[in-house]
Amino acid sequence: MDDSPEWVADVIWWHVYPLGFLGAEREAIPDGAVPSRLGRLEPWLDYAVELGASGIALGPVFASETHGYDTVDHLRIDPRLGTDADFDALVVAAHARGLRVLLDGVFNHVGRSHPAFRAVLEQGPSAPTASWFRLTWPRPWERGVEPEAADFEGHGSLVALNHDEPAVADHVVEVMTHWLARGADGWRLDAASAVPTSFWAGVLPRVRTAHPQAYLVGEVLHGDYAAFVRGSGLDAVTQYELWKAVWSSLNDGNFFELAHALQRHTELLDTFVPLTFLGNHDVTRLASRLTDERYLAHALVVLLTSAGTPTIYSGDEQAFRGVKEDRAGGDDAVRPAFPDRPEELSTLGEPVHRLHQELIGLRRRHRWLHGARTAVLHLTNEQFAYEVVADEGRLVVALNVGEQPADLPAAGAGEVLAGSATVRLPSSPSTRVRLPGAGWAVLAG
Repeated sequence: MDDSPEWVADVIWWHVYPLGFLGAEREAIPDGAVPSRLGRLEPWLDYAVELGASGIALGPVFASETHGYDTVDHLRIDPRLGTDADFDALVVAAHARGLRVLLDGVFNHVGRSHPAFRAVLEQGPSAPTASWFRLTWPRPWERGVEPEAADFEGHGSLVALNHDEPAVADHVVEVMTHWLARGADGWRLDAASAVPTSFWAGVLPRVRTAHPQAYLVGEVLHGDYAAFVRGSGLDAVTQYELWKAVWSSLNDGNFFELAHALQRHTELLDTFVPLTFLGNHDVTRLASRLTDERYLAHALVVLLTSAGTPTIYSGDEQAFRGVKEDRAGGDDAVRPAFPDRPEELSTLGEPVHRLHQELIGLRRRHRWLHGARTAVLHLTNEQFAYEVVADEGRLVVALNVGEQPADLPAAGAGEVLAGSATVRLPSSPSTRVRLPGAGWAVLAG
């Protein structure tokens, strides 16, 4: 059952990590030096529309110390990106093009320079915001001695908030409603699974009272997605399980993994419609992850024919490469600066860009795919045919990662809508689809 706002069924997000995309400084800059970089995103809004996207999902845009996920002021645009006025202008420009705007909010932790934590360091246990954090004070405490502070995954620069503190909940509600009132259409909640579901269950209804059409999605890497949605009240969470199964099954020539993940994915639809993706600012680029780049098409077909709210990470539609590494600066390769204008992109990515446009177009002509159910028609290690069905329609998808042509039974498949295939006995119980080596097709059902 999908309780998200009705408009979400039509959204395909184009995801931008602004600090990297716009070539911002690695660290916070002095007050007063505001370069107004956000305005440079405007030409890319037209690019997003031409791609077929209907929303732009922005990475962190709020004042932070370094990478954006160490927020120091949730109510101020990062000076490396611009001003509040620059943000307002970007939202107006996006909405004028029919693009929704999704913001990235970090409410599990803050940067050490956040005023609430600075007050703790300066004033000690008596600081008004001491209860905002999970602190262990030395006894006896002496001025200048720092407490031990809970952090996010061992990163001392990311100080964890105390989500049992009502003032923290009030602050998060204030921040979320503030930017929704300024025109944002929703929030991606970073590290949502690190926060108790009870906190979200208390905060989100307050946000929705003021903004009932806001889309609220949480970053959850693993675990019981449906239980988290039920407990938190979120509209959706990120579908990392399907993301992994797509590239892993293609690399291994093991469609059984993908079929299993799609079955679990379909079961989630009883509770919510997941946010789906093939790449983001935190993972190795798909073009670098796949051992055979021909399978970029297969991966994209799965994303855009499966249920979900799809997200395209900027650059993936141009087959950008980049490997995430577990070290300081290890995200740089997947968060590169882009040219000032789309026309300055290399022409090498044009074939993959056109493929994205074709399959996004197919997706938007079949909007019912947002909540459609998937079922296996044929399955071997290297060949896979599945149907995607809703009350409004049916599609059949056929995939081959073998080097040789393959014949797949695909009951009821009709004309080829995308890809390449020969169809015998179309639209019958005995339909067979012949694919070339490493081929794929999307067919009418």
